[in-house]
Amino acid sequence: MTDVTAEFFDGLAQRGHEPVLGNESGTMRFDIASGKKTETWFVTIDKGDLTVSRSGGAADSTLAASKALFDRLASGNASAVAEVLRGTLTIEGDWRLLVLFRRILPGRSTAKPRSTKPQMPARTGRSRR
Repeated sequence: MTDVTAEFFDGLAQRGHEPVLGNESGTMRFDIASGKKTETWFVTIDKGDLTVSRSGGAADSTLAASKALFDRLASGNASAVAEVLRGTLTIEGDWRLLVLFRRILPGRSTAKPRSTKPQMPARTGRSRR
């Protein structure tokens, strides 16, 4: 039987640089529970460069999920944000890293992120005169 989660992390390790992550940096720890056993993976983002390991120190963000859920995330069959809202995926620490991580999950667009320039507020129909 194929281990979708292990294949996902192995694939990340082979990517090296991921352009959709831009100039961002941070370390994420993934605690993936299967029964009484918990596997831990670390993903370090350094200005878009990815490093994956099974051991590490402190992380900026920790995500915890069941193996079944992470298999669905890793295969593009679940939304990380929706699962956080449902309470089936928990996150501690820097939420910004979850948003970045979504960019490299299967099923996500690899298009460049939108501009971060401030947008003008929508008009309410009233004249400002």
